[in-house]
Amino acid sequence: MNKLSLLLALALVLGGCARKATPTKSTTGPGTSTAMEPSLPSVVAKNTAFDFLTIKGKAQVTMKGNKQGANLSVRMRRDSVIWVSAGLAGFEGVRAILTRDSVRVINKIDKTYFSGGYDYLSKLLNVPVSFAQMQTLLLGDYLPAPTGTTPTVATEEAGRQRVTYPLRGVVVEHLLQAGNTGRVQQLRVSDAATKRNLTVDYTDFQPLDPLQPLPFAHATFVQAQQPAAGAVTAAINYNKVEVPKGRLSFPFEVPKGYRRLR
Repeated sequence: MNKLSLLLALALVLGGCARKATPTKSTTGPGTSTAMEPSLPSVVAKNTAFDFLTIKGKAQVTMKGNKQGANLSVRMRRDSVIWVSAGLAGFEGVRAILTRDSVRVINKIDKTYFSGGYDYLSKLLNVPVSFAQMQTLLLGDYLPAPTGTTPTVATEEAGRQRVTYPLRGVVVEHLLQAGNTGRVQQLRVSDAATKRNLTVDYTDFQPLDPLQPLPFAHATFVQAQQPAAGAVTAAINYNKVEVPKGRLSFPFEVPKGYRRLR
């Protein structure tokens, strides 16, 4: 499995079998948080809110018996850009930049690149993938129920909340931490018609920013089950998460001589 396959596998497990969802709106400000769904006060959930974010960590993907690890570097501008660099031993193998309507990937090992939209990527991976999904799942944020849908809210042991609602043919289930924390501890998405399931567990919560100590999951374990691909897992561990005070750059340029994938 080369580094491009790794990146696509990450997109596969992060996109999972979820359908396109309405992105959560939140106020800006480093490390601040906003309670979601004001019309449903019984749901206690808090999402990240920032202008820019940097993440460094490691990922290991297991797909069809093959294991592949990589160092990850991620830069984000909220609701606008996700920039990813993946490599090993100081060598960058893949660089990608995702915007709300485009996906661009450079594979430095094979000297190829991809440039297109989420429709093509969704067909390639056989799962719906959107910018909003990638951002929300990378951050461990709560996906609110769509307008007109009332979620089922159940209080479990230790005061945790389990919020369940249907979304375009699938069932979305969030397990929220107790108290005022309101962070997503587990996300499950199931599609009975296609027998596809996605489970995302968030652990190792640490303050996102010293001035605004919203808990942020530094470890994510993803399990995706699909008839065609079988079981796919991804263990993602962040060792450095920062909310920078200034703006970030998102360098991306296709070198001359690289072949475009079609």
